[in-house]
Amino acid sequence: MIDKLQEMINESSNIVFFGGAGVSTDSGIKDFRSKDGLYSIKTKYRAEDMLSREMFFRKTALFYDFYKENLNSLEVEPNITHKFLKELEDCSKLKAIITQNIDGLHTKAGCKNVLELHGSIYRNHCLDCHKSFSAEYVFSSKGIPICNQCGGIIKPDVVLYGEMLPSCFNDAIDYIRKADMLIVAGTSLTVEPASSLVRLFKGKYLVILNKTKTPYDSYANLVINASLKDIFSQLKTSK
Repeated sequence: MIDKLQEMINESSNIVFFGGAGVSTDSGIKDFRSKDGLYSIKTKYRAEDMLSREMFFRKTALFYDFYKENLNSLEVEPNITHKFLKELEDCSKLKAIITQNIDGLHTKAGCKNVLELHGSIYRNHCLDCHKSFSAEYVFSSKGIPICNQCGGIIKPDVVLYGEMLPSCFNDAIDYIRKADMLIVAGTSLTVEPASSLVRLFKGKYLVILNKTKTPYDSYANLVINASLKDIFSQLKTSK
């Protein structure tokens, strides 16, 4: 099946990659729904509640305790999947990376056209004066991160549960509609509206790479249920 995937990549010239939490697990970042994922953490509140808009505004200190402990990826490095995509972008086959991850690893790997549907830990702003702050400032702060200019509370530019997706979602739709190949990887395709993007693809090759089955497998030209490390370590970016 790897040979078939390689053949599809070689034949395609307008590839779009759509990735989820499974793309970053080989870098040591927890996913959400596996047995050891964020959803398995035993706390008073569910992970979805801890990372919600309501929790941020009503119990900000509790939100930041969870956020800092579980979503700090500053010291994490890109893995083979991120690096392969960088090479694929460099040879002009890959036109866009659409990611549900907030860890910034695609950008750290050197990828240029990354659409972060759920935002990024690397962008933060003061709710009062709108001054921008680095992820280092937020994660190194004691308790609730406070603006050093006006004293306002700093909010990460990540999409919390209960918030709208950013405008780049419309760009993602456009890229997928124009693609001749869509590679979907490391996502269970159960989170809407992001997963619904797959239904917009009308190109030649739809490929789904995930350790477990997804609701969209029957629509795909190729499905490989294996670790992304095993898959991408066998691929080449050129014929």
